Amino acid sequence: MKEIKAYIHNYRIADVIRALKESGQCTANAGCRNINVIPVQSLLKALDAKEQHYSIELAEAIINESKLELICEDIQVDELVGIIERAARTGQAEAGWIYVTDIVAATPIRG
Repeated sequence: MKEIKAYIHNYRIADVIRALKESGQCTANAGCRNINVIPVQSLLKALDAKEQHYSIELAEAIINESKLELICEDIQVDELVGIIERAARTGQAEAGWIYVTDIVAATPIRG
């Protein structure tokens, strides 16, 4: 099993989720599961001035973006990363990052 994490501009996250669902890879029986979207603050370059603001806590210019997390089977990784990459594109040279890590163990919580 693998975990995919992707840091995506907020205005692209809905398209990414839609593309994952339409792919058929993230249905109840397909193996892709535990899809989460978490709001995060990033030091990524803003697409325009409206997207960027200054964080007093960090003393840096930041943007709000989304962190997508999902668990999948090893054989799904390449296809899912490709779907995320295509749907998250912004036209910038660097519009975010996708990371893939191994899951050492997974235990369901029962009862």
